Amino acid sequence: MSQQQKDVYLVIGGSGFVGRHIVDQLIARGDIVSVFDIVQRHHDVPFYSGDITDEQQVLNAIRKSGTTCIIHTASPPHGAKDPSIYHKVNVDGTRAVIDAAVSAGVTKLVYTSSAGVVFDGDDVINLDERAPYPEKPFDAYNDSKAKGEALILEANGKGGLLTVALRPAGIFGPGDRQMMVGLFQAYQRGQTHFQVGDNNNLFDYTYVGNLAQAHLLAADKLVPPPTTASDAASIKTDSSEATLVNPPIDPATHASLNRALPPISATTGFRRVPTCEARPLGPYVTPPPNASAMEAAYNAPHDPHAPKHPILRSRFDQFADNALALAPSNPLQVAGQVFFITNGEPVYFWDFMRYIWLALDPPTEEGKKRAQKGTWVIPRTFGMVLGFLAECWAGLIGKEAGFTRYRVGYSCATRYHNIEKARRVLGYEPEVGLEEGVKKMVEWFKAENGLS
Repeated sequence: MSQQQKDVYLVIGGSGFVGRHIVDQLIARGDIVSVFDIVQRHHDVPFYSGDITDEQQVLNAIRKSGTTCIIHTASPPHGAKDPSIYHKVNVDGTRAVIDAAVSAGVTKLVYTSSAGVVFDGDDVINLDERAPYPEKPFDAYNDSKAKGEALILEANGKGGLLTVALRPAGIFGPGDRQMMVGLFQAYQRGQTHFQVGDNNNLFDYTYVGNLAQAHLLAADKLVPPPTTASDAASIKTDSSEATLVNPPIDPATHASLNRALPPISATTGFRRVPTCEARPLGPYVTPPPNASAMEAAYNAPHDPHAPKHPILRSRFDQFADNALALAPSNPLQVAGQVFFITNGEPVYFWDFMRYIWLALDPPTEEGKKRAQKGTWVIPRTFGMVLGFLAECWAGLIGKEAGFTRYRVGYSCATRYHNIEKARRVLGYEPEVGLEEGVKKMVEWFKAENGLS
């Protein structure tokens, strides 16, 4: 892409946690970027102050900055006292951004959604993007994010605008002033040994730098889909049903889809897995005819992210031939699609919390840490009762409850997602693992708060 063709970016919410990391990465690769937000925390890029729900203010910022690509990350933090703010910003604000983008002729819009848009309190196990929104949202925040996401997807193709939505889960990293603050408060109160539930629930987290990289990948690959008669999708109908047939997949893409992606290795490190085609030779009386080829293939330089051995896909798989043909839109394109973005390293919920607490905790003279206490396990059912009582008591005395049924349900649920679509279509690979990400976050938090 030449310099004249490069996009000009406007990061809405660019002073916030995720937005700032996106701005940093855009600056690092030499892009032109501005920020639209209600507060200015940095002074290294052009800044436009305004209300996201005011279409004219957003439009003015777009025109003055010459924006061709909007990255919309603005959202109130979870846990707001007045839940109506969620609808105002995430729904009305998103609608205003779309309308302003169309009016200004912007061609790209990347939206930061949430994995919570498909969460209703029940377990989420390796869920992919085909799952519908739940009939009963888990809370007002996720309901508003789902409605905002739906507006984004509906706007794809409107006035030449291409849109995409990313669904991160459990964002953490330097700059986090929500999860990290709550965990530090629990650490200060000596509550690191309490555990609600049996800790058998796997949970997804996303390092903020990985998420920022996913936004850049989505923006770069947000291009118009094929429009020729031979490439465009067609609809076959009869008296009983309609079948959507997506464009045929080229042989190279088809072959790639049927080869397995390697395991995520950001934390564990890469391990070459022997296969029938590439493996070290064991002791043989008579070596197989292709022995030298197998050993050479195993020792050859390789791309750890390239698809490897063949895989079998069932009809329930999102990338099976029948699933691709019947999908309501082409899942192999970026425009009009949603993508789960996580670290791809689901871990037990309380194990991750304790890892952060131990990283916070300086060793004592005896070599032990405060966070290394015997665990007190509170069963989930009993936790729900305690949460209800705490909410009632808080309501009586006019304060906000610190221990709630929401927090019990959240900490006991299994929630991890399938990121194959992001890896294959966006080319997304988590670069920073959970352990490295926690270290970066805790180091930042200590420096920010003057902790030793």
